[in-house]
Amino acid sequence: MTNPFDQDRFWMTRALDLARRGIGVTSPNPAVGCVLVDHAGQFIGEGWHEYALKDHAEIAALKEARQHAADRLRGGTAYVSLEPCCTTGRTGPCTQALIEAGLARVVAATVDPNPAVAGKGLAALREAGMETAVGPCQAEARRLNEGFARWIQHRRPFVLMKVAMTLDARIAPPPGHQMPHAPYWITSEEARAAVQPLRWAADAAMVGIDTVLADDPWLTDRSGLRRRRPLLRCVLDSALRMPLDCKLVATAANDVVVFTVSADAARAEALRGDGVRVEILPAEAGRVPLEKVLDKLGEEGVLTLLTETGTRLNTAFLAADLVDRLHLFVSPQIMGSDAVPAFRGMSQFVHMAEVEVERYGNDLGLSSLLRDPWPKDSEQ
Repeated sequence: MTNPFDQDRFWMTRALDLARRGIGVTSPNPAVGCVLVDHAGQFIGEGWHEYALKDHAEIAALKEARQHAADRLRGGTAYVSLEPCCTTGRTGPCTQALIEAGLARVVAATVDPNPAVAGKGLAALREAGMETAVGPCQAEARRLNEGFARWIQHRRPFVLMKVAMTLDARIAPPPGHQMPHAPYWITSEEARAAVQPLRWAADAAMVGIDTVLADDPWLTDRSGLRRRRPLLRCVLDSALRMPLDCKLVATAANDVVVFTVSADAARAEALRGDGVRVEILPAEAGRVPLEKVLDKLGEEGVLTLLTETGTRLNTAFLAADLVDRLHLFVSPQIMGSDAVPAFRGMSQFVHMAEVEVERYGNDLGLSSLLRDPWPKDSEQ
């Protein structure tokens, strides 16, 4: 690894691998990894962030390095998947810790989208005489923290819309062809298994009441992977039709919230008695106001919201330009025009650019960013 650029990418790839260990346990903080090497480019320490443990990735890496190679820190390099913070919150600024360690260089994959930091952390390092660089593995680093980028600037969650559909964009068979209160599987087991990592990485998942009545879903994270807080299971239910005997209510443990505009106090109280939160919002055209729902979830520190909704809400979220990333699971079958469409009455085209394509058995996964949550002036 004589090429400095190759070396930077090598160590940053490792920093990103470490950062991914924080998925599910860092929110509402970003997932960050850090690798330290000495002046000769030899590994001396690494760390990643977990919210409950407080230490940021840089501090965890410095602690490890001081245990085994304290004398090799001076003149070394820190590779961090996100610009080091220069503010004091639950912990002190990482920039100061890196300066005091005597490091000569800091390489960040991307600038921090937090307006309180954005470029200021790197500037503080340069003012202290350190060399800085930004950019290795930037796309991967930004993909990892899309939710944080949206939330830290706008206090709203990043909306990831998941749709399982046929080649002709149908999400359910024609009325009367589906067993009541039971899901009709459009996609394969492999594709359905791929949904679980999406739920694991999200803070909340959402369905509409029509989906609850038709499919009676659990909407749980069944990945078996660690998470710091339970997946918040959300239902949009204008008229408060949520059945008291559905699976969501039966398994509620302060992790199910129903957003409604209904004034049915008795129904709301019955749901609350079963451990379901009921949030009553002011109606917009008789419906639950989507933007106010996102505001409410943002107040609760929800960074990423996974929507698994039906025709009406899929269309409403897209029409309101509230979807940040669209993930389609496409099954190679055709149901015909009488089947339930994924979208209806779209007033404008939705263009999926730079589509990522994966295969799950015979099904395809198509994922595309519709709204970039990263500030334009942070591009390096």
